[in-house]
Amino acid sequence: MSDLTNIGQLIHELRQKKNLTQEEFAKKLNTTQSAVARIESGEQNLTTEMICKISEALESSLINVSDGAMNIEIHGGKKLSGEIVTKTSKNGAVGLLCASLLNKGKTTLKNFPKIEEVHRIIEVLTSIGVSIKWVENDLEIKVPTKLEMNKINRESAIKTRSIIMFIGPLIHDLNKFQLPQSGGCKLGARSITPHIYAMENFGVKIEAKEKCFEITRDVLKKDQEIILYEAGDTVTENAIMAASRLPGKTVIKYASANYMGQDLCFFLEKLGVKIDGIGTTTITVYGKEKIHEDVTYYLGEDPIDTMFFIAVAATTNSKIKITRCPIDFLEMELLKLEKMGLKFKKSKRYKSLNGKLDLVDIQFFPSKLTALEDKIEAHPYPALNIDNLPFFAVIATQAQGQTFIHDWVYEKRAIYYTDLNKLGADTLLADPHRFYVNGKTMLKPAEVICPPALRPAAIILIGMLAAKGKSILRNIYSINRGYEDIVKRLNSIGADIRIMR
Repeated sequence: MSDLTNIGQLIHELRQKKNLTQEEFAKKLNTTQSAVARIESGEQNLTTEMICKISEALESSLINVSDGAMNIEIHGGKKLSGEIVTKTSKNGAVGLLCASLLNKGKTTLKNFPKIEEVHRIIEVLTSIGVSIKWVENDLEIKVPTKLEMNKINRESAIKTRSIIMFIGPLIHDLNKFQLPQSGGCKLGARSITPHIYAMENFGVKIEAKEKCFEITRDVLKKDQEIILYEAGDTVTENAIMAASRLPGKTVIKYASANYMGQDLCFFLEKLGVKIDGIGTTTITVYGKEKIHEDVTYYLGEDPIDTMFFIAVAATTNSKIKITRCPIDFLEMELLKLEKMGLKFKKSKRYKSLNGKLDLVDIQFFPSKLTALEDKIEAHPYPALNIDNLPFFAVIATQAQGQTFIHDWVYEKRAIYYTDLNKLGADTLLADPHRFYVNGKTMLKPAEVICPPALRPAAIILIGMLAAKGKSILRNIYSINRGYEDIVKRLNSIGADIRIMR
């Protein structure tokens, strides 16, 4: 039996389980009934786009795509123009998915990004018994009374470091459980020490085994004052979720005030949890022992998605308008770029659909860039965002002079920036944290395998957009982890990118 026949038979069975006729199914796919008949009989070739449509229509993933499944061909050197809408937040999305475990009512999360990182978390949640349904771009989530942790999808769990944020919600319903050792971006040693120390305050013990984390607790401790070991995003979210179902007052100091933590707090407020200090480094949580609410929440826009297209505009010297930009989390980046000579114009502020986030539209113009004399480095919010720092590496290739980028957070990430040399960039890696770029350089096309880290991979794609000629970028799973429809969106503003079949 051929692969197409096997896939067709699977589609046929899933359609019948959904009680859909071929005619009804065809309407969902915007195709004909005869085409559906050919698909189910294995007589129709299927594009990636059609497989995605079928998966959405049947609310079931037909194929697990391996990490290196997709390659793209970029014809670069083109001036881009048009308008791009900022997508909702990848990091906010994974935090809210984890937080949905706290609620025994129905959780509806609006405008959710269909990215690989989200798919992996959903696969883990459904494997332990959580009901999750896509309704167009929204997620409907219902958590069962009892979770089946022994059935956890290990393969999906190890592909995302966000799995560590299951601890905060799960400790309220489970005395003992295991989570697979997590993966995600390969940026060096990812210590769980901050999580261990934070959870100790609640009476929770985390033990790192060879292939898993073992979590145990007796009676949870409430009314705690917690000093976080570092102002990390995920440890802050974990501590907030742990506190959210503990009656009493929990004070969390040296917390991250970043956008994803704010999104989490706004969501928890809709669940009836009172939180003071949102957007500051001291967060006070007044928890509820039981949460059973039917709640709808609009996810906030992603400043890192905006920054990707800012870097595209700056590197390709193009006129691009980016709408729905979460300005409070981009101000330092824009200030640095303005001092480098990037020209842009901002609209007045307006609110996001969740009523919390301030947004602006920004028009970027072709500009002559000059390297900054001072080093560029990132720090916890409200400084330049740690996830946005890599974009300055590719932008700097088009700035006259030498740019010094200090990536002190990760011991491997700056090493991946050296892949820009394959595109003709003039860079120097002084050590694992100090990276120099000499500009301006005319970038050249090349064939490159994607670095196994999201933001370093994204800057190679941006560099290829600026390099005149045909480039090939292989194994773009790491980009798909954080960016939805990235090829389609870039092509909508004049890029020439083709998915290689």
